[in-house]
Amino acid sequence: MAMKPEISWSDFEKLDIRIGTIISASDFKRAKNPSYQIEIDFGELGTKKSSAQITDLYDKEDLIGKQIIAIVNFPKKQIANFFSECLILGVIGENKEITILSTTLPVKNGLPIG
Repeated sequence: MAMKPEISWSDFEKLDIRIGTIISASDFKRAKNPSYQIEIDFGELGTKKSSAQITDLYDKEDLIGKQIIAIVNFPKKQIANFFSECLILGVIGENKEITILSTTLPVKNGLPIG
Protein backbone atom coordinates (compact mmCIF):
# COMPACT_ATOMS: atom_id res chain seq x y z
CA MET A 1 0.00 0.00 0.00
CA ALA A 2 1.39 3.37 -1.01
CA MET A 3 1.94 6.16 1.49
CA LYS A 4 -0.69 8.91 1.50
CA PRO A 5 0.28 12.50 0.60
CA GLU A 6 2.30 14.46 3.16
CA ILE A 7 0.30 16.67 5.55
CA SER A 8 1.34 19.65 7.62
CA TRP A 9 1.75 19.64 11.40
CA SER A 10 -1.26 21.96 11.62
CA ASP A 11 -3.35 19.32 9.79
CA PHE A 12 -2.40 16.75 12.44
CA GLU A 13 -3.15 19.20 15.26
CA LYS A 14 -6.76 19.46 14.04
CA LEU A 15 -7.38 15.82 15.03
CA ASP A 16 -8.61 15.27 18.58
CA ILE A 17 -7.42 11.74 19.38
CA ARG A 18 -8.36 10.43 22.83
CA ILE A 19 -8.29 7.32 24.99
CA GLY A 20 -11.61 5.84 26.09
CA THR A 21 -13.02 2.66 27.62
CA ILE A 22 -15.71 0.59 25.92
CA ILE A 23 -18.75 0.37 28.19
CA SER A 24 -21.16 -1.45 25.86
CA ALA A 25 -21.11 -3.37 22.60
CA SER A 26 -24.03 -4.82 20.66
CA ASP A 27 -24.63 -6.31 17.23
CA PHE A 28 -25.44 -3.74 14.55
CA LYS A 29 -27.95 -5.73 12.52
CA ARG A 30 -28.85 -2.91 10.09
CA ALA A 31 -25.25 -2.21 9.00
CA LYS A 32 -24.24 -3.31 5.49
CA ASN A 33 -21.05 -4.94 6.79
CA PRO A 34 -20.80 -6.95 10.03
CA SER A 35 -20.37 -4.36 12.80
CA TYR A 36 -20.92 -3.58 16.44
CA GLN A 37 -22.55 -0.54 17.99
CA ILE A 38 -20.05 0.58 20.63
CA GLU A 39 -20.47 3.05 23.51
CA ILE A 40 -17.23 4.54 24.86
CA ASP A 41 -16.50 6.47 28.06
CA PHE A 42 -14.16 9.41 27.35
CA GLY A 43 -14.06 10.73 30.93
CA GLU A 44 -14.74 14.46 31.09
CA LEU A 45 -15.78 14.45 27.39
CA GLY A 46 -18.65 12.11 28.27
CA THR A 47 -19.71 9.05 26.30
CA LYS A 48 -19.71 8.68 22.54
CA LYS A 49 -21.05 6.01 20.22
CA SER A 50 -19.30 4.39 17.29
CA SER A 51 -20.07 1.81 14.64
CA ALA A 52 -17.09 -0.49 14.33
CA GLN A 53 -16.36 -3.25 11.80
CA ILE A 54 -14.33 -5.29 14.29
CA THR A 55 -16.35 -8.50 14.37
CA ASP A 56 -13.62 -10.63 12.74
CA LEU A 57 -11.26 -10.52 15.73
CA TYR A 58 -13.43 -9.45 18.69
CA ASP A 59 -16.47 -10.85 20.47
CA LYS A 60 -18.65 -8.05 21.82
CA GLU A 61 -18.46 -9.46 25.37
CA ASP A 62 -14.65 -9.26 25.31
CA LEU A 63 -14.70 -5.57 24.32
CA ILE A 64 -16.30 -4.35 27.56
CA GLY A 65 -13.63 -2.61 29.68
CA LYS A 66 -11.10 -2.44 26.82
CA GLN A 67 -9.37 0.90 26.38
CA ILE A 68 -9.28 2.15 22.80
CA ILE A 69 -7.91 5.10 20.86
CA ALA A 70 -10.38 7.16 18.82
CA ILE A 71 -10.76 10.39 16.91
CA VAL A 72 -13.52 12.30 18.71
CA ASN A 73 -13.91 15.48 16.65
CA PHE A 74 -15.29 14.18 13.36
CA PRO A 75 -18.88 15.23 12.61
CA LYS A 76 -21.53 12.61 13.37
CA LYS A 77 -21.94 10.06 10.58
CA GLN A 78 -25.25 8.32 10.00
CA ILE A 79 -24.97 4.61 9.32
CA ALA A 80 -28.42 3.09 8.76
CA ASN A 81 -30.44 4.18 11.82
CA PHE A 82 -27.37 4.92 13.98
CA PHE A 83 -25.21 8.03 14.42
CA SER A 84 -21.51 7.30 14.88
CA GLU A 85 -19.86 10.06 16.95
CA CYS A 86 -16.21 8.97 16.87
CA LEU A 87 -13.82 6.76 14.92
CA ILE A 88 -12.11 3.90 16.74
CA LEU A 89 -8.59 3.54 15.34
CA GLY A 90 -7.16 0.20 14.29
CA VAL A 91 -4.72 -1.58 12.05
CA ILE A 92 -6.19 -2.86 8.77
CA GLY A 93 -4.87 -6.38 8.19
CA GLU A 94 -4.17 -8.14 4.91
CA ASN A 95 -7.69 -9.64 4.91
CA LYS A 96 -9.31 -6.32 5.95
CA GLU A 97 -9.66 -7.47 9.59
CA ILE A 98 -9.24 -4.66 12.12
CA THR A 99 -6.95 -4.85 15.17
CA ILE A 100 -7.92 -2.12 17.64
CA LEU A 101 -5.24 0.34 18.76
CA SER A 102 -4.94 0.43 22.54
CA THR A 103 -2.56 1.27 25.37
CA THR A 104 -0.15 -1.12 27.05
CA LEU A 105 -1.08 0.23 30.51
CA PRO A 106 -4.41 1.62 31.77
CA VAL A 107 -4.72 5.42 31.62
CA LYS A 108 -7.40 7.96 32.53
CA ASN A 109 -10.28 8.11 30.04
CA GLY A 110 -10.30 11.23 27.89
CA LEU A 111 -6.57 11.88 27.88
CA PRO A 112 -5.31 13.18 24.51
CA ILE A 113 -3.01 11.27 22.18
CA GLY A 114 -0.21 13.31 20.69
